[in-house]
Amino acid sequence: MEAIEKLTKSAPKQTAEMLQAYGLGYRLVAALLGQKQIRNSLQGPGPDLITKVINAQIQNFVADPVGRLIAGAEFWQKSLQNAAAGNPYLAALGEQTTQKPPPHDKRFQAEEWTTNPYFGVLRQQYLLFENAVDETLASMDILENRDQHRAAFFARQIVELLNPANFYGSNPEAQTRAAETDGQSLIKGLEHLLEDLEASDGRLLVKLADEDAFTVGEDLATTPGKILFQNDLFELIQYAPTTEKVQKTPLIIFPPWINKFYILDLKPQNSLIKWCVDQGHTVFVVSWVNPDKSHADVGLDTYVSDGFLAAIDQVKSITGEKQVNAVGYCIAGTTLSMTLALLAKRGDKSVKSATFFTTLTDFSDQGEFTPFLDDDFVDGIVEEATENDVLDKYFMARTFSYLRSRDLVYAPAIKRYMLGEAPPAFDLLYWNGDSTNLAGRMCIEYLRWLCQENRFAEGRMDLLGDRLSLVDVTVPVCAIACEADHIAAWKTSYQGIRRMKSRSKTFIVSESGHIAGIVNPPTKQNMATTQMPTLHPTRKPG
Repeated sequence: MEAIEKLTKSAPKQTAEMLQAYGLGYRLVAALLGQKQIRNSLQGPGPDLITKVINAQIQNFVADPVGRLIAGAEFWQKSLQNAAAGNPYLAALGEQTTQKPPPHDKRFQAEEWTTNPYFGVLRQQYLLFENAVDETLASMDILENRDQHRAAFFARQIVELLNPANFYGSNPEAQTRAAETDGQSLIKGLEHLLEDLEASDGRLLVKLADEDAFTVGEDLATTPGKILFQNDLFELIQYAPTTEKVQKTPLIIFPPWINKFYILDLKPQNSLIKWCVDQGHTVFVVSWVNPDKSHADVGLDTYVSDGFLAAIDQVKSITGEKQVNAVGYCIAGTTLSMTLALLAKRGDKSVKSATFFTTLTDFSDQGEFTPFLDDDFVDGIVEEATENDVLDKYFMARTFSYLRSRDLVYAPAIKRYMLGEAPPAFDLLYWNGDSTNLAGRMCIEYLRWLCQENRFAEGRMDLLGDRLSLVDVTVPVCAIACEADHIAAWKTSYQGIRRMKSRSKTFIVSESGHIAGIVNPPTKQNMATTQMPTLHPTRKPG
């Protein structure tokens, strides 16, 4: 490789480009040969779902064979008309049935998709195929809701993959860019592809943000703080208030341990931590360790005892106060709610109030995660976490991306690999890419006990010697959910908070998604607040 690089620098332009391409090809082969294999159970749904879908299709045909045949004939008729429309001689013989893409469909923004017959036919045929798949899925109402949801999700993944814009030979923008740059856009795209493959052991994960645009501690996480305590699970960071008058009760924030702590301290203008200290709060933030093999036996009980309870005790000891106000974000909010239930069982009033950011506590409705929470996938994750002692960060990052594959996989892949563009310098996406592993036992317990069995909401969670339930939570609570959250849907979040027995409850719905809706400074003024009805212990939630 070094010899190729030296020749490239000294060779004429065309020869240098060929040598560069050869060197990149060599790296590509090396990356693919060294690819870390992914077990089949994590590559797609199990055979049970596929069998159910096939049976549903057969039953639909038997129940209405004429209707199914007519639907198929109509699809092929439209396909032939579309092919004819792309030929100026055939188009003159009959009516053209071109269908424009939806106005907000970003996949087909280049003008060639409507002005060039070749690209126009490809686009139109794809839209016909997409519509046919949607109609077929809608007709499979004999499937149970869960199976229909899963079938629709995986069918959508295939449809998104087959979009002609995803392939160089059928992407007019990529071809134009290659011509304008004498192929340099493709060379640059190949470099980007190699960077992403090499960063994930030969497994492809599209980089969404420019990693060179930020440095943690310089551009992000700049609010002054100091580490006052550390154990095997976390570091405790204190941020001093910037005001003369200081709020009496300290605030402790538990971020999710799926990513890094600085989600709430990005740039100064959208830093919740900075805003809190500027309001006179003494703020403590837990920075969780990135688990490795030594954390294989760390479970939910460990996070509660050595994480939440230990951090709360430290804050009380440091400040001399008997109570704290606590914030839990996402999975940390779920675990905070279990900690509150445990404290209530023990008669411990260390937490004065709790705030939950995009938190699920009742998993009876699994929302958009439903496709990944049947045994076919969960069994594979359990095997992965057991064999490696941790669940590698790659799997969580890939899962979150494919929940929004059009925006988080294919669109950035086209820009990065076919157009040769660098990813944007976006603080939220930078943080999103700074992901972490999950401790093996904790991961398994979270999926089995909470996501699949919903033990906590149903009062069957045995933890640290006590049986815990949502109804055990009685401290005043405030919950913030996000309107477009595809990870913790706001209606599902509401159902969980609604079951708590706290007499004071406030529920806030913010605009945007799981991250942007929380990293949302007050100047935006885009939240709606609802005071929840008081739920008395003697009354059933209504």
